[in-house]
Amino acid sequence: MENIFNNTQIAFALKSDTELDRAYFLFKMIDNEPLVRIGTAVTNFAIKAHLPVEGLIRATVFDHFCGGVNENDCLSVVDKMFTKGVSSVLDYSVEGKEEEAQFDAALAMTLKTIEFAKERQAIPFAVFKPTGLGRLDLYEKVGAKATLTSSEKEEWDRVVDRFDLVCKTAHYKDVALLIDAEESWMQDAADDLVAQMMQKYNKEKAIVFNTLQMYRWDRLDYLKKLHEKAQQEGFYIGMKLVRGAYMEKENARAEEKGYPTPICASKEATDKNYDAAVLYMVEHLDTMAIFAGTHNESSSYTLMKLMQEKGIKTNDERIWFGQLYGMSDNISYNLAAHRYNVAKYLPFGPVKDVMPYLIRRAEENTSVAGQTSRELSMIKAERSRRKSL
Repeated sequence: MENIFNNTQIAFALKSDTELDRAYFLFKMIDNEPLVRIGTAVTNFAIKAHLPVEGLIRATVFDHFCGGVNENDCLSVVDKMFTKGVSSVLDYSVEGKEEEAQFDAALAMTLKTIEFAKERQAIPFAVFKPTGLGRLDLYEKVGAKATLTSSEKEEWDRVVDRFDLVCKTAHYKDVALLIDAEESWMQDAADDLVAQMMQKYNKEKAIVFNTLQMYRWDRLDYLKKLHEKAQQEGFYIGMKLVRGAYMEKENARAEEKGYPTPICASKEATDKNYDAAVLYMVEHLDTMAIFAGTHNESSSYTLMKLMQEKGIKTNDERIWFGQLYGMSDNISYNLAAHRYNVAKYLPFGPVKDVMPYLIRRAEENTSVAGQTSRELSMIKAERSRRKSL
């Protein structure tokens, strides 16, 4: 297969010269680790102190990585990307909430995005985070099989009800639903809950998708066990495959609490694990659907090659490629130009509420070897291509 990902003209067709310059400036900043640390601290302080920084954040990092402050705000971005065959997943990126009213608000917003997706071909998936619908500490307690107080039992029942309402609505509206993965210590409870939802709502096809973070060495075994269960009970598996975004946090906690880290020993081991999961799912595509969330060119090629070898059409609805808005446009737009199913995660929400998400993106770009320099070299190549015209 020739390298399709180097075509910067296709990758940045939607970006004006000004937007390209802004992207260059942003990734240049993100490329500087001390700057990211300082910027993060200053931004957090400014927001907590209610300093008027929202306009600046909005005009720079927010508009590059987010679709808007509310769902309607996102529509112009959604429509624009869809002209190039790239779909959107509206992601209400408000995280770390602790109160029932906030969980109910996130529930209402998730239901609204399912309705949005139902009405628009350009939005094939809805998505939510487990901690959007319940407290992280509660998931942890449930996952550890600890005894819950009666008020915690009631609280957990409300979390289950929220999950069920979202999944039931997605099933009824026939909208595929991605459920994100988070920290390993809360994930067991979320996994069990999502598996129950699959049993209930994935009888005809994959509607409910869980997420496997393949930087965890135990995830392939988890997938195989779930597959056994699915075969016995007659339901389909939907999985979003990612590498994972909490590596520093995971390693630090494992060290602090003295348990073996759940993270693979090396980047190579993670890559191998990711590709093994892709292979396993492609080999069982009759009962599975894959959302390959990856910014890795070689993993994208691996999946493309597997599809080619097995005679799977590029636009087979059981296989999607996904990237984050504002990143890896060279992968997204070139895949779409070759008729693969591609969706960009399009985060939205009030600027100050989306900041934890944006900060994680900046830190992740800084810590993933080569991610930022690749973005920069692509942007540079496109800028000089345009200048030579």
